[in-house]
Amino acid sequence: MPHNIDLILTLAGGLTAALALGFITQKLRLSPIVGYLLAGMVVGPYSPGFVADADTATQFAELGVILLMFGVGLHFHLKDLMAVRSVAVPGAIVQIAAATVLGMLATHFFGWSWTAGAVFGMAISVASTVVLTRVLSDNRAMHTPVGHVAIGWLVVEDLFTILVLVLLPALFPPAAAGAAAGATGSVWVTLGMTTLKLGALVVFTLVAGQRLIPLLLSYVARTGTRDLFTLAVLVLALGIAVGAAEFFGASMALGAFLAGMVVGQSDFSARAAAEALPMRDAFAVLFFVSVGMLFDPASLATGWPLMLVTLGIVLVGKPLAALLVVLGLGHPLRKAVSVAVALAQIGEFSFILASMGTALGVLPPEAGNAMVVAAVLSITINPLLYKGIDPLMKALARRGIGVVRAGGDGGMPVPPPGDNAHRVVLIGYGPVGRAIARILRDNDMDVVVVEMNIDTVRELRAQAAREAAEGEGGDADGSAPAPHDGHDGHGLAAVHGDATQAEILRHAGLEQAEALIISTATAPAREIIEVARGVNPRARILIHTTYLREAEALRAGGAEVVFSGEGAVALSLSTFLLRELGATDEQVDAERRRIREEWC
Repeated sequence: MPHNIDLILTLAGGLTAALALGFITQKLRLSPIVGYLLAGMVVGPYSPGFVADADTATQFAELGVILLMFGVGLHFHLKDLMAVRSVAVPGAIVQIAAATVLGMLATHFFGWSWTAGAVFGMAISVASTVVLTRVLSDNRAMHTPVGHVAIGWLVVEDLFTILVLVLLPALFPPAAAGAAAGATGSVWVTLGMTTLKLGALVVFTLVAGQRLIPLLLSYVARTGTRDLFTLAVLVLALGIAVGAAEFFGASMALGAFLAGMVVGQSDFSARAAAEALPMRDAFAVLFFVSVGMLFDPASLATGWPLMLVTLGIVLVGKPLAALLVVLGLGHPLRKAVSVAVALAQIGEFSFILASMGTALGVLPPEAGNAMVVAAVLSITINPLLYKGIDPLMKALARRGIGVVRAGGDGGMPVPPPGDNAHRVVLIGYGPVGRAIARILRDNDMDVVVVEMNIDTVRELRAQAAREAAEGEGGDADGSAPAPHDGHDGHGLAAVHGDATQAEILRHAGLEQAEALIISTATAPAREIIEVARGVNPRARILIHTTYLREAEALRAGGAEVVFSGEGAVALSLSTFLLRELGATDEQVDAERRRIREEWC
């Protein structure tokens, strides 16, 4: 051809291979990241056929890193981390330290320096945000205590990675790659200067940026032109990233992260996330493709010991450290196992850190091969491991392991309801559970909440204690105290524990209850039904689920009534439209009854 089209060929070939293999891995119920890494192997220099240009792919990868970090900053909220700081912060620190030490010890036997082993260990200590959120979403655990802890844990890991990305170039300047780091004094001087520059960058971005960036986006938004807004956000992400590297000596990743934080705190955060980053996913895919291009299949013959050791640290060392930390902080075994398994993989930030370490001459080339193999296998296995948590916990519970015993965090057994009170055991105290509890109590029903989140249980007990104190004091007019003693009348009690355990349900007073309500769609409803029927066969069981397809199976399993979120929305929309079109009350009621018979 008359002109060079390496960029177009690399873009077209890389994205085409990623699309094909990503689609295949998705159909196999694996993470698409596995497909993207395999696509890189296919178009890489070690495979026959089309070979993408390595230099062009590397620059695409840089763009992917910048846009990924901008997205992380865009969604980073300090309050989310503070909510789970008591577990996430110490847990992430211990897990990173454990992986780093294991990486140093393991690689030392392969002749690596302690410094290379430390960077390698830190790289494999970081889990993939993409993989974690996908696994949690698929298992309906994103908005559970486990999901909150795991996401907060990842935020700490991401912040740690950003810190390492900033310090690595200062400690190992490119000019010194492959040589000794230099005198200790010069290193400290360099580190001090870098810290000052970083401080200036942070102050400039967060202080000046808080005023200038929203002002700029506001002017652009007023034009009403969507592509200009998209262009403005991309210019901010790329411009601040390049400026951070050129003028402050920081990494472009840090500049992009800070830019994302500023935009994320503005009124334009939702629009920027939804509209202004159409290229982020594409370049993030190309980042994984570029990583896959580094893998040399011939290295399996000689590098398999290092690959096995790396995989062992990711699948055993990291989860074990997380498990011990969460258990040591007093959380239930199920929560500890769930968090540990969710973090047993590596992903995008691991490769970002490893790529920089290799470019600076800190890591040897075989590090990339080992990490690609560990990433592909851990990302493939991780969803399967997470689905195995429930069977594992059931097997352990049959042996009395991991059972939250009554009288511990569960508190004292709930006394029988009053003579004229109707008891309802409520599983879960999320938004739906809170609304149900309020309605039932306002109608003189006794509510006992079973909840795995110990903080929620303690808040409910404190609320019940306050109501009891107010009830004993009586009203200002001298009338008798209201029956808010936590047990009689419209009382409230809370039990901490796993609702799939018969002992917990007995502790909550299900034997004297008239109904059991499963208010959260993430609860293991089938297991709870089976156990609840054994404790009290007469209790009416009402279940909230998200999908219509689950309703029939739950009713067959013993639930009396199943309310589906999809069915409720369909019912509300259709009845509203029927009334607007002039249907009579009898017609609307008939349709409502028919829909409820089919779906509820």
